[in-house]
Order: sequence, then C-alpha cells, then structure tokens
Amino acid sequence: MNGWNKRILRIDLSESRIDSFVPEDTLLKDYIGGRGLGAKVVYDAGRVDALSPDNPLVFAAGPLTGTTTPASGRVSLSTKSPLTGTMFDSNCGGSFGPALKKAGYDAMIITGKSPEPVFIEIEDEIVAIKSAMTLWGKNVKETTKLLKGNGSVACIGRAGEKHVYLASILADAVHAFGRGGVGAVMGSKNLKAIVVKGTGRVEIHDRTEFEKQKKAIHRLLVASPTISKGLAVFGTPFLVKITSWMNIIPVSNFSKTEPDFELTPFFAKTINETYKPRKRACYSCPIACKREDKDGNELPEYETIGLMSANIQNPDYKTLVEANLLCNDYGLDTISVAGVLGCYSEIRGKGISHAELTNLTRQIGEKEGIGEGLGQGAKRFAASEGCADSAIQVKGLELPAYDPRGVKGLGFSYATSNRGGCHTRAYLVAPEILRKPKAIDPYTLAGKAGHTKVFQDRFAAVDSLVVCKFAFFGAGEEEYANIVSAVTGEVYTSEDLMRVGERIWNIERLYNLREGFSKDDDILPERFFDEQVNGRIIDREEFLKTLEEYYRMRGWDENGVPTELKKEMLF
Repeated sequence: MNGWNKRILRIDLSESRIDSFVPEDTLLKDYIGGRGLGAKVVYDAGRVDALSPDNPLVFAAGPLTGTTTPASGRVSLSTKSPLTGTMFDSNCGGSFGPALKKAGYDAMIITGKSPEPVFIEIEDEIVAIKSAMTLWGKNVKETTKLLKGNGSVACIGRAGEKHVYLASILADAVHAFGRGGVGAVMGSKNLKAIVVKGTGRVEIHDRTEFEKQKKAIHRLLVASPTISKGLAVFGTPFLVKITSWMNIIPVSNFSKTEPDFELTPFFAKTINETYKPRKRACYSCPIACKREDKDGNELPEYETIGLMSANIQNPDYKTLVEANLLCNDYGLDTISVAGVLGCYSEIRGKGISHAELTNLTRQIGEKEGIGEGLGQGAKRFAASEGCADSAIQVKGLELPAYDPRGVKGLGFSYATSNRGGCHTRAYLVAPEILRKPKAIDPYTLAGKAGHTKVFQDRFAAVDSLVVCKFAFFGAGEEEYANIVSAVTGEVYTSEDLMRVGERIWNIERLYNLREGFSKDDDILPERFFDEQVNGRIIDREEFLKTLEEYYRMRGWDENGVPTELKKEMLF
C-alpha cells in the first residue's frame, strides 16, 4: 500500500508522552484518512466532555495529501465540538497537511492537557513538546510570524486560549480549521501551536498512471466555467451576485426580503476593481480561490460577506474587511460570529454600526462584556435573552449564507447534517445554485431525500481523501477513484468511495445518538416554516415526509437510528 505512510503520531500532553503506531491496513482502506480516520478515532474515544483532556484532537491527512494531485493540499481535523456537542470535523488548505504527510505521518492524535502552555514542533522523525509561555496571549498573526521559520504553523489566537466556543485554529495565519469551537478544544489542552516541517516524499504506486489521471482531472477543472470563469477569476465572492439575484442571501437574520442598501459594493467585480486583489493558492491547487489585498491582508470569503453585510444590516465592505481580519487574528469562525451578531441585532431591533461590528468582534475574542455571552453561540445567547427563536442554527451551529426557503434541498441538508447547520456536509450549493454536476430545482423538496444522501456520502469520502470540494465542479468520484488507485495500489471504484462515505456518515450519526441527539434535532429553525420571505416558505408537512423518506433511504428506523442490518453491512 502506497500513498499512506502507515504511521500515526500520538501525543499525550498530560504525560508529555510521544509515540507512534502502525494502523491496520483495513482501517486505512475502510476509512481512507482525513475525516473518516478522524471519525473512527473520535468514536472509539467514547463519551467525553469537549473541553476535557480526554477529548482527542485528530489531525489527519489522506492518501492524496502531499502528492501533486490537483486540489489535494488539505488536511482534516476531528474532535467533539464544545459548541454543538456533536462529532465535529473541519478541514483546511494551505501547506500544513502536506507538511505533516511529508514528515512521515498519516495522522496525529493529541490528548491530555499540559500543565503549562506548550507548542508541538515536528521535523520529520524529531517531535518535541516545547514551552509556549512567551507565545501565550498573542494572536494568530504574531504567533505565526514567530514560528513560521520552523515550518507550517497551525495555531490558536486569544479566543482559543480563553475557550471561546466560536474559536478556530488557523494554519499559516489564513487557512481556517473553522466552525464548532475546535480552537477552544486546542486551548483547553494548553496547546498554543503545532509547527510541522517535512522533507520526505509520498510514495506513489504507479507513477505513469498517476500522471495520466492527474492530467485528466486538470483538464476537467479547466473546462469547468464555474472554476475557470468564476472561482479562478473572482474567488468565492463571485457567489454574492448569484445569491442576491436568487434572493437567497440572508437579510436581517434571515427575516426580510431585501436589504435597505445596494449590495453592489460586495459584488466580486466591484471588489476586483477597487482592491486589485492577488490570488493565493493552496498546495497543489490550480484554482487559487483565496484573495488578498496589495499588503497581503486576506479578503473575506463568500460566507463572511453574505453574513456580515445584509444579515446584520451593514452596508460597508471596508468594515466587513476589518471584522474579517479581526476574526482571523483572534482565531474566530466568521460564519458563527456573523450568525450570533445577526441574532443580537434582531433582539436589539437595529443594525450593527461600523464601530460596533469591530468592537463586538473584539469583545467576543477577548471574552469580555457582552462578548462573553455572544461567544457561546447564537443558541445559548438567544436562550439567555429569552428569545430562543432568534437563534438561526441547527444542532447549535449557526447557518451559512443561503436562505433555505429558496434552496430547499440545501436547507434539508442543514437539518440532517451530523455536525449541525452546515452547507459543506452535502454541498447542494453545487446542483441547486451553480447547476453542477447537473441542475436540480432549488424551490422544491421533491427528490431531495435522495440527493441529500448521495451528496452527504460523496463529500464524506471527499473529506477523507482529503480533496477540496471545489474540484468537484469539474471532476467527480470516478476521476478521484482512479487517481487514488494509482497512488495507493488499492483498487477503488466510484462505488467504493461512496460506500466509504456512507460508512463515515453512519459512524458520525451513531456518535451523535450516543451523545443524546435524536430525530427531534433534524429540524430547521421555526421561522423557515412560519415566515415567508420573497413569497417562499418551507412546508412543514412536506419537510417531515422528506425526512421519513431520507431515513428509509439510509436504512435507518423511523427515529433516525441505523438498523442492525445497516450496521452489519457497513462495519
């Protein structure tokens, strides 16, 4: 078996113990790596408190990571979320994943809690736990600057140190392991940063076939207008004009039809003309969707723009840029920060000014004043204010920037997502908004049970390879099954990848059920069933029938519990 290093690093911070082990071949073949491998490790850890030393942080690469496979420069992180209480995974680009793989490891499992702040330094075979006393209290950019000469840096800012439930982990200062409070988990271990330098190479089983399949994937990416004329030219902000035209960009905490101001300043064309942004690409990525200004400051992605503009009644793009930079420096998830600020804005009854946006963001990062409550997420904050219905979330995770009343399959995927309200679990943005790989009607729930299951399984496998979802605007399971076969020497078909994805989805579901989640949690916020926006609403009866159909298609019982037959088939 090539592609995998067949070596997993294990670090116990309580005991300052470092070792490694060789995983069984079946573990790698059945779960691939990335999200799948992380899910198995987190499930096997049993029931733990999210901020306890026993909650594992699992950084896992895939068999394609560190190769030159297009769009494969990503790595996955799995843990239990302090924000949602669900099993949680997050993946990011940049160079951290390839560095870990080239250092000789498929994954790194971190448990325990150091008695004082530390960082982990890895250079190939040499792994050390070092004091971070001089780094503690610093934010992401300063920490990264101090450590980056030693390798790729993944670190937390002050938000993670203070266990803010919206805290993220930033790799190389701009690539986020976002959502779910994973940065708080890292902070709870007194772990400030991980620095990785790898000088090895990933062994490929069949180099000739690999190069052939790589060229085939690259051609498909270039041939995709969504990639070559959208993402590659404008980055993710190209979506703003599309979602505003479809009237699905959220307004005033998902409660109104149109903003009171023009969205033109937030359009990608306007941003390009005003800022003349430069491209930033992840390792081995021909798409280069990230953007930065002339000074090297990162510019906001679509989700940040969609939620920090009309959703909080902010008409100023420059203010949004400042808030985005603050979030990244403190190590905060911009989607959840914007979501809880939308909730706050609704409860208060007015929009958020320039000064308030930056001040509230800073208060969340510092866990001070009202920021302490906001930093616990929309669900807890709204409940504390006696306004539970103002929290636009699923399973405690704030929704992304697409109003589900106008993209009903995407909304259904929010409700059934294992990690909470998230667009990337099934990524029905592709067929419902961008019409890839083929168009499906966004205004109906008909057929969406099947579409949701297929896309959830697909992207569970994609997150395990670990490949960027944007590549699937051009290529598909067949192309990536071919290239992973060439890399590993293990024969994978597209059907094999889908079966792996289904296995991962079910183990995550079983974890959540063990944690007390139930059918009652597979639901959207009430306002989407009760309040029309743009003449659209979600029919509750149709939604519940679709949920029943979805459970049947998954081989689960009427309560959403995997049957014994389904478990026997998968495990």
